[in-house]
Amino acid sequence: MTHGTHNAESDSRNENIKIYINGEFFQRQDAKISVFDSGYLVGDGVWEGIRLYKGKLAFVKDHLERLWTAAKAIGLNIPFSQEEIIERIQSTVEINNMFDQVHIRVMLTRGIKKTPSQDPRLTISGPNLVIIAEHKKASIESKNKGIKLFTSSFRRGSPDYLDPKLNCHSKLHEVQALIQALEAGADEALMLDIHGFVCTCNATNFFMIKNNEVWTSTGDYCMNGITRAKIINICEKNDIICHQKNFSLYDTYSADEAFVTGTFGGVTPVTHIDGKQIGMGTFGSTSKKLSNLYEQLILQEVG
Repeated sequence: MTHGTHNAESDSRNENIKIYINGEFFQRQDAKISVFDSGYLVGDGVWEGIRLYKGKLAFVKDHLERLWTAAKAIGLNIPFSQEEIIERIQSTVEINNMFDQVHIRVMLTRGIKKTPSQDPRLTISGPNLVIIAEHKKASIESKNKGIKLFTSSFRRGSPDYLDPKLNCHSKLHEVQALIQALEAGADEALMLDIHGFVCTCNATNFFMIKNNEVWTSTGDYCMNGITRAKIINICEKNDIICHQKNFSLYDTYSADEAFVTGTFGGVTPVTHIDGKQIGMGTFGSTSKKLSNLYEQLILQEVG
């Protein structure tokens, strides 16, 4: 079975979900989009992953602000408001009778092309909006087990050619890093920045703990994760020292604890990096504390 931060408990209800495409709903097996879609042709699009808890969309404003910022960065005009997209998300979860432990993927591409091309002037439609909502409860077994990381030779890029903060459809770089990690027998990839400092993982943000202090990267070369920002804020509010700084693999290997963060898995412990056990190789006490505080924050968010 696949093991990693996105491992979910099996749920047969997902076989019959309805998927939103440009104002219409389709059964899972009938949900299709043109092969001339910009996202399919050249990875020209942006997306967000949002969680539904107790009927409420957690941190939805943060996610949509990031989506709008990304669209602005690539010159993609969104022809509706954030309130309208929230209504469409809510319509999607309502038609699927969803209430709790739901993961929602919102994907926005530039639209349909006249012919296969990078040129945005050849787009002949408005943006394509796809919303996929699935019953997805993170596997507790996988979370408690933790994950093993392998440091990939693929680096996180510089902001001057593909800003790592851009949550776009072009994820091949991260896929290559993950494949390298899987081939090495790990669960996910740890990625360095252009200077060789520890940066992030292929799909999550990385943290380590040393002498009761939390360390994470400067944020210059990693995805501006919503969960990452919440954990940093939690540390500040609970008098836990949190450094956003440069550090190397040398520092990481001797960490007392390590964990990764993401919208789906929350806080997931890291037990090994490059074959080396981190701390006791378990879900450490500080990591657990931060995980519990993050779950409390979600409960406050959704009321």
